[in-house]
Amino acid sequence: MELLLATAIGALTAAGIYMILRLRSFPVIIGTSLLSYAVNVFLFASGRLALNAPPVLRDGVEVYTDPLPQALVLTAIVISFGMTAVIVMIAVGSYLSSDDDLVNDPDADHKKGDAA
Repeated sequence: MELLLATAIGALTAAGIYMILRLRSFPVIIGTSLLSYAVNVFLFASGRLALNAPPVLRDGVEVYTDPLPQALVLTAIVISFGMTAVIVMIAVGSYLSSDDDLVNDPDADHKKGDAA
């Protein structure tokens, strides 16, 4: 189970970093979402991987899951949703103002050379 979870976290992180390095704004948005999912899974896994274990201590229970990482993941989901909404609005505004969704403008180098 731990190997599967570690592989999933690694794959989400690698895909997220690859997507962030793209030159279009939509893959950058998807990449930040994938990275936030990887962090959420990592935080969730830090609370022990125990099946059918209660999240709070009870009498006679020796194995339990830690509720703090679960609360952190719920908070991180809300924050990442808000962050994604803001990034999407910035990307839409950038696209509407320039009619292009490139992250960097390839003509910017030519414009800098003309100004000098």
